Amino acid sequence: MEETIPFKTLHSREYQGHKKKVHSVAWNCTGTKLASGSVDQTARIWQIEPHSHLAIFSQCDVNRAFVAVSLSARDLSMQGKVKDIELKGHTDSVDQLCWDPKHADLIATASGDKTVRLWDARSMLWWKMLAASGTQWENINITYKPDGTHIAVGNRDDELTILDVRKFKPIHKRKFNYEVNEIAWNMTGDMFFLTTGNGTVEVLAYPSLRAVDTLMAHTAGCYCIAIDPLGRYFAVGSADSLVSLWDIKICSVSIHSQNSNIIITYLEDLSFARWPVRTISFNHTGEYIASASEDLFIDIANVQTGRSVHQIPCRAAMNSVEWNPKYNLLAYAGDDKNKYQADEGVFRIFGFESA
Repeated sequence: MEETIPFKTLHSREYQGHKKKVHSVAWNCTGTKLASGSVDQTARIWQIEPHSHLAIFSQCDVNRAFVAVSLSARDLSMQGKVKDIELKGHTDSVDQLCWDPKHADLIATASGDKTVRLWDARSMLWWKMLAASGTQWENINITYKPDGTHIAVGNRDDELTILDVRKFKPIHKRKFNYEVNEIAWNMTGDMFFLTTGNGTVEVLAYPSLRAVDTLMAHTAGCYCIAIDPLGRYFAVGSADSLVSLWDIKICSVSIHSQNSNIIITYLEDLSFARWPVRTISFNHTGEYIASASEDLFIDIANVQTGRSVHQIPCRAAMNSVEWNPKYNLLAYAGDDKNKYQADEGVFRIFGFESA
């Protein structure tokens, strides 16, 4: 079967800006801006032109208290230099970030400083902040409901908080008695998924958060989850080095009838992977899924066949992969270090016709 994307002819480009390693990368809903969050306590916004031979970055001039916007140039290639915009405000690592699915300029960040902040990328100001009250633990996961009305935040104390975006106040808060890793809504927003350290995926009805089903997904902890953008499947990455693919429609039936869910397949050709799967992402058509771990490659698999179709070499363990929502560009970031064993603070994008 011939693949629709000529992976072997495509190249990656490197983007420098952060002072320490990058934990998270995320595209906005139009696929024109990419955000990166780092251990250096900052997030950065990069405006990227997918069709150009060189990425184009935006600038802004802001003079406001509490927020510093700094422009710093880095060499990207012999052909020119680029600039990136730095968002300051957090006092600990920016562990995860996500864009408003309905607004191309609004972004939310979750930090080890126990706060969640909303930013406007047009002014580069954080305009709402919520401290995670009643917990001693850092925020590690954040995701938007697909209609943009709610944000879910998970922390290291296995506590889930649902925020009303308009009021920016908690509307649900629940503590779980098991390890909760990544969290996600389905595309219609009536189901909520938790991946757990028990090797299960917990399926909850939304907004009631009523437990609907427990999927015995893997033989080791489930670390990450991704939702097919067409709403057909969800994928789960595990400490057992496998990625499983599930029929999301069966989950929807379960909400109403309590029927069991069924697994479609475990992705093939990943038997050579030795480390836990840390991060996964579907491309915009739902044809391909990228997965990464501490193995020194990112695997791209065909969703229909389950077979690996390409591997992107890496120099370090990966923390985050995310496909662009409009184009076949894959952003990825990991624990890259320089020759002095200091963090490089870089991320890369795969899918360009030239390096």
